Amino acid sequence: MKIGIVCYPTFGGSGVVATELGKALADEGHQVHFITYSQPARLDFFSANLFYHEVSVRDYPLFDYAPYESALASKLVDVVRFEKLDILHVHYAIPHASAAFMAKQILATYGIQIPFVTTLHGTDITLVGKDPTYKPVVTFSINKSDGITTVSQSLKDDTLNHFDITGEITVIPNFIDFERFSLKPKDHFKKAIAPNNERILIHTSNFRPVKRTPDVILMFQKILKKVPSKLLMVGDGPERSSNEKMCRELGISDHVRFLGKQEAVEEILSVSDLFLMPSESESFGLAALEAMACKVPAITSNAGGLPELNIDGFCGYMSDVGDVEDMALKAISILEDDEVLQQFKENAFKRAQDFDLKKILPIYVDYYISIIEKQKVLTDR
Repeated sequence: MKIGIVCYPTFGGSGVVATELGKALADEGHQVHFITYSQPARLDFFSANLFYHEVSVRDYPLFDYAPYESALASKLVDVVRFEKLDILHVHYAIPHASAAFMAKQILATYGIQIPFVTTLHGTDITLVGKDPTYKPVVTFSINKSDGITTVSQSLKDDTLNHFDITGEITVIPNFIDFERFSLKPKDHFKKAIAPNNERILIHTSNFRPVKRTPDVILMFQKILKKVPSKLLMVGDGPERSSNEKMCRELGISDHVRFLGKQEAVEEILSVSDLFLMPSESESFGLAALEAMACKVPAITSNAGGLPELNIDGFCGYMSDVGDVEDMALKAISILEDDEVLQQFKENAFKRAQDFDLKKILPIYVDYYISIIEKQKVLTDR
């Protein structure tokens, strides 16, 4: 197949999933064309089956805001026509689904009938999509999609609860590539972080309010009183500076390192003992899955799709959103005993294997084929 993939090219979950999916499809012999405004962060190697098409948005004095949606639709028309794509897969509803619909209508005037699949990832539904400014367009473009997928049952339920969706939604969970995410021999790095064999806890996110990073710090403060530990804060975002200030005020700065954005996060996960994710909302919890693949159990909230990933008492624990005390107690119960910690590490790895890319990729391929066949039937009528 020739597949066009539209995504945000950033470190966010939707961009990561889209890029890793495209790379895996290319490895299987499919021709994959990424169409976005800059090269995706994880599109970092050459493949004969991978192509990147940049969406160029020019500045005109007439516009206060550059019309990216129109530029994207035009680029989709161009790529589909000249690369003869079989299907488009757009990740994140805004503005990708509406741009794909516009492109589909334009392509029909050239006698080209191409289906498009929209994958919903989370905040495009739970936050942005519910904004009255965007909701009618989001609803329309989802309903006009030839296929709709979500990364969890929880997100599917949220979509159906908040939007008048007429099409069928298929749940295809996020996945992990074990060729990248696995335990790496980084003992020298661990010794540098924890010279006295302290436990290493880790949090990775974009430091937005929904991630509840202050809860991570408060949790760690409680854990530190019982278990000698270090905390690694990986990522960047609007709350980083206030988090650093909070650590100083609590007197725990010597035990916390803010590492910023890290490309090789799997190497940092490989020296970690416990992953902390107390989020207000998570459509799936991809960062927790990446940790589990590196044998790092997780303490998470029970929000959104996290209960579909984190099996309470097996590969980690869950608590209600905001219950820092309970999260800290459960973390301590894992960290204070070597045998318990090791068992949770093994269980985390076992759970991650349920989401192996090699298991999820065929589901996507079969789904694409079914959508293409439906389009052919409609075209032949």
